[in-house]
This record gives sequence, C-alpha cells and structure tokens, in this order.
Amino acid sequence: MNFRAPLRDIAHSLRVAGFDSLRDLPAFAEVDTDTVTAILDAAGAFASERLAPLNRVGDTVGARYENGAVFTPPGFPEAFRDFAAGGWCGLSADPEYGGQGLPKSLELAVYEMVHSANMAFGLCPVLNVGAIEALKAAGTDRQKALYMPALAEGRWTGTMNLTEPQAGSDVGALTTRAEPAGDGHYKLYGEKIFITWGEHDVAENIVHLVLARLPGAPAGVKGVSLFIAPKFLVDEEGKSGARNGVRAASIEHKLGIHGSPTCVMLYDGAEAELLGKPNEGLAVMFIMMNAARLQVGVQGVGIGEMAYQRALAYALERKQGRAALSKDYPARIFDHPEVRRSLMLTKAYVEAARGIILLAGVSLDRANHAETEAERAAALTRAELLTPIAKAYSTDMGVAAASAGVQIHGGMGFIEETGAAQYYRDVRIAPIYEGTNAIQANDLAGRKLADGGVAALALVAEIEADARAALTDSKLGAAAAHLEAAAVALARATRWLDAHRGVDTLAGASSYLTLFGDVLGGWLLLRGAQMAGAGGWGHSKAALANLFASQILTLAPGRAAAAMAGAGALADIDVEALVA
Repeated sequence: MNFRAPLRDIAHSLRVAGFDSLRDLPAFAEVDTDTVTAILDAAGAFASERLAPLNRVGDTVGARYENGAVFTPPGFPEAFRDFAAGGWCGLSADPEYGGQGLPKSLELAVYEMVHSANMAFGLCPVLNVGAIEALKAAGTDRQKALYMPALAEGRWTGTMNLTEPQAGSDVGALTTRAEPAGDGHYKLYGEKIFITWGEHDVAENIVHLVLARLPGAPAGVKGVSLFIAPKFLVDEEGKSGARNGVRAASIEHKLGIHGSPTCVMLYDGAEAELLGKPNEGLAVMFIMMNAARLQVGVQGVGIGEMAYQRALAYALERKQGRAALSKDYPARIFDHPEVRRSLMLTKAYVEAARGIILLAGVSLDRANHAETEAERAAALTRAELLTPIAKAYSTDMGVAAASAGVQIHGGMGFIEETGAAQYYRDVRIAPIYEGTNAIQANDLAGRKLADGGVAALALVAEIEADARAALTDSKLGAAAAHLEAAAVALARATRWLDAHRGVDTLAGASSYLTLFGDVLGGWLLLRGAQMAGAGGWGHSKAALANLFASQILTLAPGRAAAAMAGAGALADIDVEALVA
C-alpha cells in the first residue's frame, strides 16, 4: 500500500501543541494558516509520491560499498536532489545563510512524513539540520558563511563523528587525535564507526563534524574538541576542491534501514579546523545531538504512523471467522475486539507521541525567538525537559507500533512481502542511537530533576489543572479523572526521585520516563479531543483519549511504584543466579 500523509492529524497536533501562538512572535508573524497548509501539503505529496516508492528498493537493494565508494539505492540520488531543490533541507535555518526561517515545530512535522515514507532516506537531510545548528551556535562568521548555505540548500550534507570501536556512549574514551598543522588548521588521525551517511553519492560534498583530542588535552570529556573536516577541501569562495584525507573503509550490514549507509570512517591526516573552542567540543556536539534526538523521536512517530496505516488496511481487507463486533461471516479481522483495540491504542500512542514531539518543538521556537530573556529561558527549560521524553517515549512507541502491526498481520506479518516486517526492522535502531533510551531516562531523572524537580512539577501542575477543569465534561470526564490521578502519581514519583539522588534514581529512571510520557500523552490527547469539537472527528478523538486513559493512564500508580522501588533488588542479585 502507499503512504497517506496524515495531514489533518498533523495540523491538529500542531494546534494542540500551541503552534498558533507562535504567530505572536515577530519572527513568525507571516507564517499564517495558508502558508502552513501549503508546506504540509507539498511535503506530504513529495513523501508519498517520491520517497515512499523508493522505500522497498532501499530495503531490498540497500547501499553498497565498492573500492572506497558508497552507492545509494536506485532513485535515491535523484530524489535527494529534488528534495534539496524544494528547499526541504533548510526549513528552519536562518535566511541569512540560505534557510527559510520557519518554525522548528513545523520542520519536525514535515520530517515526520519523510520518515514515514522512507526512514533510510530521511536520515540524510536531518543530519544537515543538526550540522547547521552546531555551526550557528559555535561557528565563526567565516565558517557560517562557508558551510551553512551549502548545507541549508542541500548541495552538501553533514555527519556526526562520535563513536569509536572502544568508545560508544562513553565519548570521553575516544582516541582520535588532532595534530596542529599551522595557520589554525589540524590533521585528524583515527577511526570512527556507525557514521550515518558518512559516504554516499547524493551530494557533491560531505561536511564531517568530528570529535578528536588535541595534544596535551585533559583526559575524559573535558579534553574533547570538535572539528570540521569536509570530504573535499573547500576554498574561501565555498568551492569544493581536492579530496581530503578521510574515507569510508566499509559499510555495516544491518538489521534495517538498509538504504542508509552506515560507515566506518578512517581519518588519515584529514585537514580540519576547530569548531568552537579547544576542549569544549562535546558541548557543541550536544547541540547537534539534541536536534538529532528530537528527529529520532520523529522517526519513531513516522514509522509508528506507517505501521498503523498498513495494519489498518490489512485488518479491513482480511476476513477470518466470526467477530463479536460484526454479524458478517467471514468477518473482517478489524471487527474482532482485540484487533480493533490494538489498532485504536496504536493510533492513540502515535498521536500522543506526535504531540510530545511538537510540544518540544514549539518550546524550542519560543526559546529561540521569544521577545524577552525571561520568556526564552522558561521556554528553553521546558524544551530541555521534554527532549529526553520525546526521544525515548516516541521511539519505544514506534517499536511497539511496528510490533503490533506485525501481530495484526499474523503469519503474513512475518513474511517480508507484506512490508510489515520492514517497519519493525527499520525502527528498532531508534531506541539505540543518539543516546540509548536508558541514557535518556537517566538524563531525565538525573540532570532534568537537578533543579529540585521545579520544572517537572510546574508542568505536572498544568496537567492537573487541565484535568480538573475537564472532570465535568460528559464525554471526557472519565478520561480527565484518570489523567488527574496519573498526574498525582507522577508528581509523587518526581518528589521521591529528587529526594533519593544516586543509584535509587537511576534504578527507577526508565519507569519514570515511561510514566512521564504516558501522562503527557494522555494530557495532549485530552486537549486534542476538546479542541476537535463535536461531530465524527471530535467523537473519534474523544474515543482515542478515553481508550488511552482507561488502558494506559490507569497503569500510572504501578509505574510510579516501579520508579520509586529503589535499587535494593538490583544490588542484592547474585550474578550466579542469572547464569544458566
């Protein structure tokens, strides 16, 4: 089946997340409803007509490595050039450097459709988004002028070079070295692995952002610097010249996203220049990583949406036995209560995760463009709180949605020809890369509660207030009651974790993140149902909010108990008891 861009749902989720309020900011005063509709419509058309047809060939043919060169699947280079020509690589980038200056939240909405249609393809342009943000934050005027326009226009692409064979999540253990070469330039020596789109044939140059160590740098993360090392050297007019000393040694053979080349990169005297200050590279790279974490969350939503669409189509077509919700024989499997419940819950999860992502995006837009320092600071605090939840909750949801899609297909879901299995294989990477979901949970329960839980509890208080205000709603009162109880459980867990810093906090972090995501999701579904109004549309949104509340929010006390269980059982276990 073809991908159908969920334009109405996406536009609705943008409104629920507060997108319309951004028009009060001078930076977005001209981003009216017609403009947003036109952008979403055009993105949906490109995703469904150009990218979705390439998804299967990307999976079955994949990227290939030959004599140091990497070739992407048939149709990918042409599609990327058309994507770049459409201006999609620089939606939120500064117009001064070739971008369109649109809201980050709108960019996230666009990329959801890209990832739904073809996640392997979408991984390439989202790296440009992160590279642009890193350059904007730490680049010199010269670096911005030299690299940002080409990235925003899609003439060049970007990469992130962090991981090494001995240094995965422990970035401080990296050993790639940067040797001074005079005139402010350096030579890079080392090996990087798992470099997404590290080598390819879709653009004329690749801008590698590489973490490395300067001579005499302190040990650990405090001695890491960030460097710009293009595939082809760039002159002062921005023209690509001689090949630099960086190459792909191989590409990985992976469970999924076969159309996306994941490279082993070798740096053998590659010419580079510092981005930012010496020994402060990790802070700059985190700017790119935070942008990437939201985009990875979008990947979870995109694949969840596509897996849902395919499962729904199959459930409406496939007939099997008698069903409690139909008098037909044989009945559609959609009319079996468990199949319908699974489909509805998957859709509710997709809309909840989408809402969390867009809420984070709107917060970032306010953090970057609000008129007062106080407003910008408050919005940034909210965005930083939401980012680990958006990444982890949405990607866990994407895996669950893809798994449910396989299950609804039954035995045919396990057969590659239906396409359901590809979504499961593709999305399984999302909870792993750009900081595993356990790392996101540790970040949430650790760093994000380091203010005594003030930011988290302020958000929970907003949720509780909205829930109480909806208790008398004839259609949503029960959902509001469940939401209020879940918010109370979340507040209790937040205070407990803040009071038990250390190993007890880490032991409960994953349960806490899931609890937080559930409460946020239930809140946004409730708001969405209220904003949808009456009629069939509003009735359906209310049904999703009520199902999510009864099936998921009622689990909140148990999730809170798990978050507050402490590390006793983990410390007491005898390793021998775990060995067969």
